[in-house]
Amino acid sequence: MQRMRDLVADNRLPELAAWLVAEIRKLAAAGADFALLSANTPHIVFDALQAESPVPLISIVEAARDAARAHGLKRLGLLGTRVTMQGRFYIDPFRAAGIELVPPNTGEQTFVDDKYFGELVPGDFRPETRQAFCTIIARLKREERIDGLVLAGTELPLLLREVPDLGIPVLDTTKLHVERIVDHILS
Repeated sequence: MQRMRDLVADNRLPELAAWLVAEIRKLAAAGADFALLSANTPHIVFDALQAESPVPLISIVEAARDAARAHGLKRLGLLGTRVTMQGRFYIDPFRAAGIELVPPNTGEQTFVDDKYFGELVPGDFRPETRQAFCTIIARLKREERIDGLVLAGTELPLLLREVPDLGIPVLDTTKLHVERIVDHILS
């Protein structure tokens, strides 16, 4: 994870793509029928990977977009790492489907990113952090009029699992990705 974070932070995206394509090629050489990136942030180079991959890739972004479309959602909040919230790799595919994604404001993005890497990735799920995320979501509902929420970070559902109802549909990208993978395997 640290290598990926460093490459993204240094904007060395071609190097990130080359590294990941090399790993996908190893999987294909070992007999893999398809591949995936099991995290959201590396999808920043998904298009480059897909162009070079010797096997089909299953996108977490496409799985989330398709779920939003199936639910009839039109304006969703987007929570994830700063790279995910600020990048185009979620926003553009959703926009092409007629769906708008609304990230938190800049200060909230900093908070979310800091907590994501400082607490959630190491497995520290604090009640006060959960409450702060709920406050951000409530503001997005009230001020930005979101009709759903994309949890575009694999640790986010773990943080929010004790929240019974956020009052809007919540798209857990990890769960949606797994469902897409199972569908692919069974088809």
